[in-house]
Amino acid sequence: MKKTAFVTGACINTGVAIVKKFALEGWNVIFTGRNAEKTARAESEYRALFPNVEITGYALNSLTADGTVDEQSVTDLFDELDKKCVAIDCLVLNAADQGLRMKVFENPLSDFTRVIHTNVIWNYALIERAALRMKKNGGGSIVFINSNTAYRAIPDRIAYEASKGAQLGMMRGLALDLGKYNIRVNAILPGMIKTDRWEKNPDFYENVPSRFTPLQDVAVGEDVADAAWYFAANARNTTGAELVIDGGNSIQLYPVIPKE
Repeated sequence: MKKTAFVTGACINTGVAIVKKFALEGWNVIFTGRNAEKTARAESEYRALFPNVEITGYALNSLTADGTVDEQSVTDLFDELDKKCVAIDCLVLNAADQGLRMKVFENPLSDFTRVIHTNVIWNYALIERAALRMKKNGGGSIVFINSNTAYRAIPDRIAYEASKGAQLGMMRGLALDLGKYNIRVNAILPGMIKTDRWEKNPDFYENVPSRFTPLQDVAVGEDVADAAWYFAANARNTTGAELVIDGGNSIQLYPVIPKE
Protein backbone atom coordinates (compact mmCIF):
# COMPACT_ATOMS: atom_id res chain seq x y z
CA MET A 1 0.00 0.00 0.00
CA LYS A 2 1.39 3.41 -1.00
CA LYS A 3 2.23 5.86 1.73
CA THR A 4 0.78 9.37 1.72
CA ALA A 5 2.40 12.73 2.37
CA PHE A 6 0.42 15.84 3.27
CA VAL A 7 2.20 19.04 2.12
CA THR A 8 0.92 22.54 2.89
CA GLY A 9 1.55 25.52 0.64
CA ALA A 10 2.38 23.44 -2.41
CA CYS A 11 1.26 25.45 -5.43
CA ILE A 12 4.51 27.40 -5.87
CA ASN A 13 8.21 27.36 -5.08
CA THR A 14 9.52 24.99 -2.41
CA GLY A 15 6.16 23.31 -1.91
CA VAL A 16 6.16 22.21 -5.56
CA ALA A 17 9.59 20.64 -5.16
CA ILE A 18 8.43 18.76 -2.06
CA VAL A 19 5.35 17.36 -3.79
CA LYS A 20 7.45 16.25 -6.76
CA LYS A 21 10.03 14.57 -4.54
CA PHE A 22 7.48 12.45 -2.71
CA ALA A 23 5.64 11.61 -5.93
CA LEU A 24 8.90 10.58 -7.60
CA GLU A 25 9.50 8.24 -4.67
CA GLY A 26 6.11 6.64 -5.26
CA TRP A 27 4.12 8.26 -2.45
CA ASN A 28 0.60 9.56 -2.86
CA VAL A 29 0.34 13.26 -2.00
CA ILE A 30 -2.31 15.48 -0.44
CA PHE A 31 -1.43 19.17 -0.80
CA THR A 32 -2.98 22.52 0.03
CA GLY A 33 -3.02 25.98 -1.45
CA ARG A 34 -4.78 29.18 -0.48
CA ASN A 35 -6.44 29.85 -3.85
CA ALA A 36 -8.94 27.35 -5.24
CA GLU A 37 -8.16 28.07 -8.89
CA LYS A 38 -4.39 27.81 -8.43
CA THR A 39 -4.79 24.65 -6.35
CA ALA A 40 -6.91 22.99 -9.04
CA ARG A 41 -4.41 23.97 -11.72
CA ALA A 42 -1.50 22.61 -9.68
CA GLU A 43 -3.38 19.35 -9.08
CA SER A 44 -3.92 18.91 -12.81
CA GLU A 45 -0.24 19.55 -13.53
CA TYR A 46 0.94 17.15 -10.83
CA ARG A 47 -1.36 14.40 -12.04
CA ALA A 48 -0.09 14.76 -15.59
CA LEU A 49 3.51 14.47 -14.38
CA PHE A 50 2.88 11.55 -12.00
CA PRO A 51 0.08 9.33 -13.33
CA ASN A 52 1.11 6.39 -11.16
CA VAL A 53 0.37 8.05 -7.83
CA GLU A 54 -2.65 9.82 -6.42
CA ILE A 55 -2.23 13.58 -5.96
CA THR A 56 -5.10 15.63 -4.58
CA GLY A 57 -5.19 19.34 -3.82
CA TYR A 58 -7.39 21.19 -1.35
CA ALA A 59 -7.90 24.94 -1.10
CA LEU A 60 -7.38 25.75 2.57
CA ASN A 61 -7.03 29.14 4.21
CA SER A 62 -5.30 29.37 7.54
CA LEU A 63 -7.42 32.21 8.90
CA THR A 64 -11.04 33.32 8.91
CA ALA A 65 -12.14 36.77 7.80
CA ASP A 66 -11.76 38.10 11.36
CA GLY A 67 -8.13 36.94 11.56
CA THR A 68 -8.58 33.92 13.80
CA VAL A 69 -7.43 30.41 12.95
CA ASP A 70 -9.92 28.54 10.77
CA GLU A 71 -9.99 25.43 12.91
CA GLN A 72 -13.25 24.22 11.39
CA SER A 73 -11.77 23.99 7.89
CA VAL A 74 -8.96 21.82 9.26
CA THR A 75 -11.46 19.54 10.99
CA ASP A 76 -13.57 19.31 7.83
CA LEU A 77 -10.56 18.41 5.69
CA PHE A 78 -9.41 15.60 7.95
CA ASP A 79 -12.97 14.30 8.25
CA GLU A 80 -13.10 14.12 4.45
CA LEU A 81 -9.78 12.27 4.35
CA ASP A 82 -11.14 9.83 6.95
CA LYS A 83 -14.18 9.15 4.76
CA LYS A 84 -11.82 8.37 1.88
CA CYS A 85 -9.73 6.14 4.18
CA VAL A 86 -6.63 8.25 3.53
CA ALA A 87 -3.94 7.77 6.18
CA ILE A 88 -1.26 10.44 6.51
CA ASP A 89 2.24 9.03 6.92
CA CYS A 90 4.10 12.35 6.75
CA LEU A 91 2.93 15.91 7.33
CA VAL A 92 5.18 18.59 5.81
CA LEU A 93 4.38 22.07 7.12
CA ASN A 94 5.63 24.30 4.33
CA ALA A 95 3.00 27.06 4.11
CA ALA A 96 3.88 30.28 5.90
CA ASP A 97 3.02 33.93 6.23
CA GLN A 98 6.31 35.62 5.37
CA GLY A 99 5.53 38.69 7.46
CA LEU A 100 7.34 41.00 5.06
CA ARG A 101 8.03 44.67 5.86
CA MET A 102 7.00 44.34 9.50
CA LYS A 103 8.18 47.62 11.03
CA VAL A 104 8.18 48.27 14.76
CA PHE A 105 6.06 51.34 15.64
CA GLU A 106 4.33 51.29 12.23
CA ASN A 107 2.49 48.00 11.70
CA PRO A 108 -0.68 47.35 13.72
CA LEU A 109 -0.77 44.51 16.21
CA SER A 110 -3.09 42.61 13.87
CA ASP A 111 -0.23 42.18 11.38
CA PHE A 112 1.89 40.52 14.07
CA THR A 113 -0.88 38.24 15.27
CA ARG A 114 -1.74 37.24 11.68
CA VAL A 115 1.75 35.82 11.21
CA ILE A 116 1.75 34.04 14.58
CA HIS A 117 -1.72 32.59 13.99
CA THR A 118 -0.73 31.23 10.57
CA ASN A 119 2.78 29.97 11.29
CA VAL A 120 2.23 28.64 14.80
CA ILE A 121 -1.40 28.10 15.82
CA TRP A 122 -2.73 26.96 12.43
CA ASN A 123 0.19 24.55 12.09
CA TYR A 124 -0.61 23.15 15.52
CA ALA A 125 -4.22 22.59 14.47
CA LEU A 126 -3.00 20.58 11.46
CA ILE A 127 -0.50 18.65 13.56
CA GLU A 128 -3.08 17.74 16.18
CA ARG A 129 -5.41 16.20 13.58
CA ALA A 130 -2.64 14.47 11.64
CA ALA A 131 -0.93 13.10 14.75
CA LEU A 132 -4.18 11.60 16.01
CA ARG A 133 -4.42 9.58 12.80
CA MET A 134 -0.73 8.67 12.93
CA LYS A 135 -1.16 7.41 16.48
CA LYS A 136 -3.94 5.07 15.36
CA ASN A 137 -1.81 3.86 12.44
CA GLY A 138 1.34 3.11 14.42
CA GLY A 139 3.43 6.20 13.76
CA GLY A 140 4.48 8.82 11.25
CA SER A 141 6.65 11.84 10.56
CA ILE A 142 6.00 15.56 10.98
CA VAL A 143 8.38 18.01 9.31
CA PHE A 144 8.48 21.77 9.85
CA ILE A 145 9.91 23.84 7.02
CA ASN A 146 11.38 26.36 9.42
CA SER A 147 14.10 28.96 8.76
CA ASN A 148 17.56 29.97 9.94
CA THR A 149 15.89 33.24 10.95
CA ALA A 150 14.73 31.34 14.02
CA TYR A 151 18.26 32.13 15.26
CA ARG A 152 19.48 35.05 13.16
CA ALA A 153 17.37 38.14 12.58
CA ILE A 154 16.96 40.11 9.38
CA PRO A 155 15.40 43.59 9.11
CA ASP A 156 11.65 44.15 9.27
CA ARG A 157 10.66 40.49 9.81
CA ILE A 158 10.12 40.39 13.57
CA ALA A 159 6.82 38.48 13.49
CA TYR A 160 8.22 35.89 11.08
CA GLU A 161 11.33 35.43 13.21
CA ALA A 162 9.23 35.10 16.36
CA SER A 163 7.01 32.50 14.68
CA LYS A 164 9.97 30.43 13.53
CA GLY A 165 11.47 30.44 17.01
CA ALA A 166 8.11 29.36 18.38
CA GLN A 167 7.93 26.56 15.81
CA LEU A 168 11.20 25.10 17.06
CA GLY A 169 9.95 25.13 20.65
CA MET A 170 6.76 23.44 19.51
CA MET A 171 8.76 20.92 17.49
CA ARG A 172 10.79 19.86 20.51
CA GLY A 173 7.72 19.61 22.75
CA LEU A 174 5.84 17.56 20.17
CA ALA A 175 8.84 15.29 19.61
CA LEU A 176 8.89 14.53 23.32
CA ASP A 177 5.15 14.03 23.72
CA LEU A 178 4.57 12.08 20.51
CA GLY A 179 7.66 9.88 20.58
CA LYS A 180 5.87 7.13 22.49
CA TYR A 181 3.50 6.80 19.54
CA ASN A 182 6.38 6.40 17.08
CA ILE A 183 5.69 9.86 15.65
CA ARG A 184 8.88 11.70 14.77
CA VAL A 185 8.92 15.51 14.67
CA ASN A 186 11.80 17.39 13.06
CA ALA A 187 12.59 20.74 11.43
CA ILE A 188 14.41 21.92 8.33
CA LEU A 189 16.04 25.35 8.56
CA PRO A 190 16.70 26.79 5.11
CA GLY A 191 18.36 30.10 4.54
CA MET A 192 17.77 31.98 1.33
CA ILE A 193 16.05 29.88 -1.34
CA LYS A 194 15.89 30.58 -5.06
CA THR A 195 12.14 31.09 -5.43
CA ASP A 196 10.07 33.12 -7.86
CA ARG A 197 11.02 36.23 -5.85
CA TRP A 198 14.65 35.57 -6.84
CA GLU A 199 13.67 35.46 -10.51
CA LYS A 200 11.52 38.59 -10.29
CA ASN A 201 14.11 40.73 -8.46
CA PRO A 202 17.52 39.83 -9.95
CA ASP A 203 19.12 43.19 -9.13
CA PHE A 204 18.26 42.88 -5.44
CA TYR A 205 19.36 39.26 -5.10
CA GLU A 206 22.58 39.87 -7.01
CA ASN A 207 24.03 41.74 -4.04
CA VAL A 208 21.98 40.73 -1.00
CA PRO A 209 24.48 39.72 1.74
CA SER A 210 22.86 36.37 2.56
CA ARG A 211 23.63 35.01 -0.89
CA PHE A 212 27.37 35.04 -0.07
CA THR A 213 27.63 31.69 1.69
CA PRO A 214 30.69 29.52 2.41
CA LEU A 215 29.47 27.17 -0.35
CA GLN A 216 29.09 30.20 -2.65
CA ASP A 217 25.53 29.23 -3.50
CA VAL A 218 22.06 29.24 -1.96
CA ALA A 219 19.49 26.48 -1.76
CA VAL A 220 16.92 25.55 -4.37
CA GLY A 221 13.59 23.95 -3.59
CA GLU A 222 14.94 20.49 -4.35
CA ASP A 223 17.46 20.81 -1.51
CA VAL A 224 14.66 21.36 0.97
CA ALA A 225 12.59 18.58 -0.60
CA ASP A 226 15.47 16.12 -0.22
CA ALA A 227 15.69 17.00 3.48
CA ALA A 228 11.94 16.51 3.95
CA TRP A 229 12.22 13.14 2.25
CA TYR A 230 15.12 12.18 4.52
CA PHE A 231 13.08 12.89 7.64
CA ALA A 232 10.05 11.08 6.25
CA ALA A 233 11.71 7.95 4.91
CA ASN A 234 15.21 7.51 6.31
CA ALA A 235 15.46 9.07 9.77
CA ARG A 236 13.99 6.14 11.72
CA ASN A 237 15.64 7.07 15.02
CA THR A 238 15.72 10.86 14.66
CA THR A 239 13.28 13.20 16.36
CA GLY A 240 13.49 16.72 17.74
CA ALA A 241 16.29 17.50 15.27
CA GLU A 242 17.12 20.57 13.21
CA LEU A 243 18.70 20.27 9.76
CA VAL A 244 20.14 23.56 8.49
CA ILE A 245 20.26 24.06 4.72
CA ASP A 246 21.76 27.49 4.15
CA GLY A 247 25.09 26.93 2.42
CA GLY A 248 26.84 27.47 5.75
CA ASN A 249 25.45 30.96 6.24
CA SER A 250 24.65 30.39 9.91
CA ILE A 251 28.27 29.61 10.78
CA GLN A 252 29.52 32.99 9.54
CA LEU A 253 30.03 35.98 11.80
CA TYR A 254 29.44 38.06 8.66
CA PRO A 255 29.27 37.22 4.94
CA VAL A 256 32.51 37.46 3.00
CA ILE A 257 31.57 39.49 -0.05
CA PRO A 258 34.12 39.24 -2.87
CA LYS A 259 35.56 42.48 -4.21
CA GLU A 260 35.25 42.76 -7.96
